[in-house]
Amino acid sequence: MIPPASTHHDAFGVEWRISDAPVPYPAALAAQEARVAAIRAGEAPELVWLLEHPPTYTAGTSARPEDLVDARFPTFSAGRGGQWTYHGPGQVTGYVMLDLNRRGKDIRAYVRQLEEWLIRTLWRFNVRGERRDGRVGIWVVDPATGGEAKIAALGVRVTRWVTWHGVSLNVEPELSHFGGIVPCGISEHGVTSLAALGVVATVEEVQAAMMGEWAAVFGQIPSSG
Repeated sequence: MIPPASTHHDAFGVEWRISDAPVPYPAALAAQEARVAAIRAGEAPELVWLLEHPPTYTAGTSARPEDLVDARFPTFSAGRGGQWTYHGPGQVTGYVMLDLNRRGKDIRAYVRQLEEWLIRTLWRFNVRGERRDGRVGIWVVDPATGGEAKIAALGVRVTRWVTWHGVSLNVEPELSHFGGIVPCGISEHGVTSLAALGVVATVEEVQAAMMGEWAAVFGQIPSSG
């Protein structure tokens, strides 16, 4: 069952859905699949859905069984690219369902846009997020160790040029929950959050920042002419 959500449409016709309570992962997966089919059929607008999940581990198409170290929470096959990921309260997950038939059939460029969206969102909280070659996600310097840690993850799927799945940004999740997996198959770097970096922010404030940075990255749809 999907909890109630607030919805609105932006100036570019994209529908925004903000769920009021954690959404069970299977329900979110089924809802995305149905919406992607509706977008493909021209029966629904593009959608960005911001939500939290109950504590959950999800496996992407490249996930290795040995990287599930401790199955302390429910596990699900996600069907997206990537490896193991944790979702839970205190983490904003953004499911992005866009029609790349309208936006340019370039999956690599789309992933760069998702990264830029996260980087711009973090900058609103004076956090410098960066890309790293060969490592998926957005990375920051961890002041506690001086090393690098992941603060946001990406995992996408594209079905007939309509996107689904998307991003997750750690606001104040229980970081010990990541210990049950090797996040994204990378064991030599840790995972962090805005709270762990000393940033006081709520999930709602981060959602608002994501909405505020959307148009700068995704607002302009290329002309078909």
